[in-house]
This record gives sequence, C-alpha cells and structure tokens, in this order.
Amino acid sequence: MSKVIGIDVSMQTFDVSFLNKKDKWEHFSFSNDKSGFKKFEKLLDNEDIIVMEATGPYFLRLTTYFNDKSYFVSVVNPLKIKYFSKMQMMRAKTDKKDAQVIAQYGMFFKDKLEKWQSKEKYVLSLQEMNNVIDGYHKQLTMMNNRLKAFESSGFMDKKVKNSLKSSIKKIQTEIEKLEKEMLKIVKEHYQENYELLISIPGLGKKTAIMLIVLTGNFERFENYKQLISYVGFSPRIEQSGTSLSYNGHISKMGNSRIRKLLYMCSWSAKKYNKQAVEMYQRLSERGKPERVIKIAIANKLLKIAFAVVKNKAMYDANYNCKLVS
Repeated sequence: MSKVIGIDVSMQTFDVSFLNKKDKWEHFSFSNDKSGFKKFEKLLDNEDIIVMEATGPYFLRLTTYFNDKSYFVSVVNPLKIKYFSKMQMMRAKTDKKDAQVIAQYGMFFKDKLEKWQSKEKYVLSLQEMNNVIDGYHKQLTMMNNRLKAFESSGFMDKKVKNSLKSSIKKIQTEIEKLEKEMLKIVKEHYQENYELLISIPGLGKKTAIMLIVLTGNFERFENYKQLISYVGFSPRIEQSGTSLSYNGHISKMGNSRIRKLLYMCSWSAKKYNKQAVEMYQRLSERGKPERVIKIAIANKLLKIAFAVVKNKAMYDANYNCKLVS
C-alpha cells in the first residue's frame, strides 16, 4: 500500500512526515542536497506519493531529483495548503508540523493530485527573473517609504539621502536589465501569445510578459474565472447567518505586482479600449467608486487576455464579445 509523504522544504533542510503502517506519524529531517535525497530515498517505495509546496526556489532540486527517478511528485500551491490548514484548525507552526499538514492535504486530495512536470531551462529562468524582480520591487517600496519618512521629518542627513537615492537608482537599473532579458526570452519562445496580448488596447508589454510567466503560457487554467481568482481580483464573499450576504473586498490571493500592473492598465484601457470605455461609462452612471471601476476593467482585461490566447485571435473590439462569452 502506497503512503502519502508530506515534505516541508527550506534552503538547507527538508522535513518529511507520513503515516506508517500502524497509523502513527513518522517524522524525519534531511539536508537539502544530494546526500539528503539519497537518505530519504531509502524510506520510499515505488508507489509512494510525494507532496510538497512550491515555496521559492528551494523545492526545485528535490523535485527534479525524484521526478527523474520516476516517483510521483506533486507540487501544490502554498495557498491551498494554508487554507487547508485553517480548515483543520491547526495552530502549531513548525517545519515538522508543516510537513504533516502537507501529508494530510495529500491524503485528503489524493485522487486530485497532479504529477509535477519538469520545465525547460528558459521557463525556469523566466520564473527566477520574475521572483528577483518581485524582491527588488519590495526593496524599492521600503527604501522610498524610508526616504519620504526622513524627508517629512524636516531633517535628513545628506549622506543618508544620497545613499538611499543611489541604492534606489541601482535597483531600478537591475530591474530594467532583467525586464529586457525577460522580453527577449518571451519573444523567442512565446512570440505568438505575446503579440496576441499586446494587441489588446490598455494591456502593456510588462503585463503581457508577467501574464505569460505566471500562467505558464496560459496552460495552467481551463477558464478565465480561474485566472481571475489566481491573480486575486475575484470578490471575497462575506456572509453572516441568513440575514447578511454581500461581496467584500477582492481576495488578493495572487501576485500583488500583477494586480498593480493591471490596475494601472485599467486607466489606459478606459481611454483606448472600446469595451473598457463602455464599461467605465456604464459603471460611472451607476455611481460606482473609481477603485471598483478599475478592478472591474482589470477583470475585463484578464477575461479578454484569456480569450485572445485560447482562441489564437487578435483583439477585435467589435467581435471580442463572442470570444469571451
């Protein structure tokens, strides 16, 4: 009988948890290197299922090793594990406990687990570049906030000010370099879908690239609703008893940078995209706040983006409604 093994991976180690034949939990910890992989492999049977989270770059070497040896490896979105843990009302937060939660998730959804597929090097390069850019943007936000805070105090050391501005400029330069390289890779391997996406008025080059990277060239989703949910623009339903039921804020479960880009795209779209212009006018007449209208237009852009890629058809303002129905 196969066992489902949960793995919590960190930079230097990975923790393993599974139920043994006596229905008791067993836990092990190994070094996150080839030596640790070989020691862990001694615990495995050919039919075992390995489940882990897609946490940063740390899982990749471990996943690749066991995938190449033909074991069933499933890599799960960390958000799914997080919400599963909340459903189980688990409060402890340790590497050992996290591995057990992942194993329980795998056991609960055993029939729905998908086998991880190895990716081309250029795909991994795009993902790494995107992750680094994400990190750079967080650093920029922190440094700009610090600069504003110091300036608003009425006193700021000149050397500190110059240091922060110099660091900000360096990071911006590195972002530009990586974005150029990403564009080069996307044009080389995803030229068709890239051209389709930028044919949509209001959807910029950076947004098109990010959508291709985050969606696995739009192969990770079966419909546009899944894409909207992944990005984090779907409304969060809030309900209390039988007397209160309404749409709360957007879920914000996805990547914050793509939401910001789409949010900015919505302003351009409301001027140059026929469908977005009509939507803006319609919602404005209903008295909807600007922020709500922006999110609605961003959702519309995602819906159109999914349609033009799946239908392999350039954007057409007059006929696109048929594509996205």
